[in-house]
Amino acid sequence: MKRWIMVVPLAVFLLMAVFLYKGLFLKPEELPSAMIGKPFPAFALASTQGERNLTQADLQGRPALVNVWATWCPSCKVEHPYLNQLAEQGVVIHGINYKDDNAAARKWLAEFHNPYQLDIRDEQGSLGLDLGVYGAPETFLIDAKGIIRYKHVGIIDASVWREQLAPLYQGLVDEAKP
Repeated sequence: MKRWIMVVPLAVFLLMAVFLYKGLFLKPEELPSAMIGKPFPAFALASTQGERNLTQADLQGRPALVNVWATWCPSCKVEHPYLNQLAEQGVVIHGINYKDDNAAARKWLAEFHNPYQLDIRDEQGSLGLDLGVYGAPETFLIDAKGIIRYKHVGIIDASVWREQLAPLYQGLVDEAKP
């Protein structure tokens, strides 16, 4: 009996050490998403500009990036100029302003320019929760039918665009052509 009292804690410690050691080598930008291959979740939320309510049907029609962002997110500030460049090149980008103050979001977009064709106001985080968002920035690539095809966690910069997202986006654009 005394022997088991010493072996069990040692076994538990070793098991925990293995899991923690494995965690050191995980890449957070490669977090899997259960949403890949599924339709964009149903929602009815106001736009940050307040003109109207938006739904998942508003995202359909052509392939797009759906970027989860917030004014409280320092990485979003780093990413934002590159999103403006992509929008100027004709890349369709929609935004989800995640768990943020709408007045701050409107000020941000006025100051740093607005790359989003549609910008969804998700103050409560309900859409983010449905998408499985861990934080900001996260970007989803959707096809013309609104099916989620890819998820990127982290900043989009020239390298990420060129190596990961651009080929996928262009493939969906080509696929959508009649």
